[in-house]
Amino acid sequence: MSEAELETMRPNPAWAPDAYDETLAVWEALADRVVVKVWGGDWCKDCRSQLPDFGAALDAGEVAHVEHYPVEREGGEKVGPGVEEYGIEYIPTVVVEDRETGTELARFVEEEDRPIAVWLADQLEDDV
Repeated sequence: MSEAELETMRPNPAWAPDAYDETLAVWEALADRVVVKVWGGDWCKDCRSQLPDFGAALDAGEVAHVEHYPVEREGGEKVGPGVEEYGIEYIPTVVVEDRETGTELARFVEEEDRPIAVWLADQLEDDV
C-alpha cells in the first residue's frame, strides 16, 4: 500500500448524502468487510471531477479501509504502486476487495453512466 494520499479523494463538502440513501446503505453494510483501492492522479481531469464525491460517499458510509495509489504518466504509460499487478490502464480505477480473502468484488474503470459510489454499490448489492 502506498503511504501517499490523493488530494482528489478529499471529500467534497457539497456532496449531499441524503440524495444517496440506497447507495450509502450498501457502503455502510460493507464498511468493515471491504478494502477500497483507488488509483488516480491529482493531475487527471476525470479524477478531479469524480473522486471528491466518491471520497465523500466513502466518508459518509464510514468505510474505514481505503487505500490510495497515486499514478503518474511516463512516456504515455501509467506508472505507480500496483499499476502492473492490478492491470491499471485508465484512471480513476477503483477496486473493492474482500478484506479477509483479498477477492476482488467489484471494479470501476474511468467512467460509467453513474457516479463511482453508485455504480460500485449496484455491483456490490449481492455481497451485502
